[in-house]
Amino acid sequence: MIILKLEDLEKEYDKLQLKYGDKSLDSIYNGGCSLNPDICFVFMNPTKKNIAASKEWKGIKSPWIGTKNIWDLFYRVNLLNENIYRKIKDIKGINWNESFAKEVYANVKKHKYFITNLAKCTQTDARPLPDKVYKEYLSLFEKEIEIIDPKVIVLFGNQVSSIVLDKTISVSKCRKKLFLKEINKKQYKFYSVFYPVGNGIFNIDKSIEDIKWIIDNNSKRK
Repeated sequence: MIILKLEDLEKEYDKLQLKYGDKSLDSIYNGGCSLNPDICFVFMNPTKKNIAASKEWKGIKSPWIGTKNIWDLFYRVNLLNENIYRKIKDIKGINWNESFAKEVYANVKKHKYFITNLAKCTQTDARPLPDKVYKEYLSLFEKEIEIIDPKVIVLFGNQVSSIVLDKTISVSKCRKKLFLKEINKKQYKFYSVFYPVGNGIFNIDKSIEDIKWIIDNNSKRK
């Protein structure tokens, strides 16, 4: 029996980057706690605002490196230490370096969560991707979930939720609703949450409310 590792998926992600992403940029993979994390957070796809997408970047290729807004969410749901958060807010995105990115993701790992995108193809901007692109990543995403084996999976936004769950999802109509999906004979717990950044920044408070509820209702105390 061959046991896959996350690194085994990266070659496939890089092939799809050449097909669907900007050829001047690298794929962005994932990061955080990769061994049975308490939560896996699933976003859409990366853009060049993530400075780790540069071919000159030699550090980890993880989501949201060099950005600020998403770390507001993680801090407000008590999944990021204040000292790390303050550094993120004080430093310019272009001034992140490999060691600081590693420090941030060490804190993510400490809090036992994993961050990924459904599609790993980095774009030059945040224009929407068609469903067919996300669907090409779906089998790889399911392998990723199988490898890390998270306790709970949070899907951000209608499009990602609909593709992963294979049904039409409107987040506003299913807040705090549990969905079950079987991947390789194991059932996983999914929740759909408002997309909290970019055009969805006005929904960040709703996202925070729902994530806090998900954490409280899926903790070991329950």
